[in-house]
Amino acid sequence: MRIAAKTYTLVLVLLTGTACAASLQASALAATGGAAAPTGSTPATPIHTTGIATWFGPGFYGKQTACGQTLTPGVVGVANRTLACGTLVKVTYRGHSLTVPVLDRGPYGHGADWDLTAGAAQALGITETVRIGTRVVGKTANIPTLGLPPESTSAAVAGGAPAAEA
Repeated sequence: MRIAAKTYTLVLVLLTGTACAASLQASALAATGGAAAPTGSTPATPIHTTGIATWFGPGFYGKQTACGQTLTPGVVGVANRTLACGTLVKVTYRGHSLTVPVLDRGPYGHGADWDLTAGAAQALGITETVRIGTRVVGKTANIPTLGLPPESTSAAVAGGAPAAEA
């Protein structure tokens, strides 16, 4: 019975010491304007990430993307294997940035994480496989005209014929 009492006392001392250490750590963080992470929490998803990007276009023009858009040279978007259609991604490359919607699945080759449409690659000045910065910034409705430039979208809604030049 004496051994059990000593074990109980030792466990109590260890628990009290751990609680005091945690309290001191929280006090120190609060004093400096910081906040302690809840015990057992998982780290937040990084806001900024990088990845390898390729681009696609000419061989796919006229075909439908996995998200339902018809690919043309003017479509500006990105393909990703895991993000939902309509997810808005800010892509940065060498001082250029562009916010584009996820329009397709892929890429499926070259060890790439992202596949830009030719329109997005051109807007960013990308001509080959490169490392880009990415950040998910929002979500938009996945509609058939997603990724088209504004002037193309209004023409598509008005009946599909391009607007006449005055």
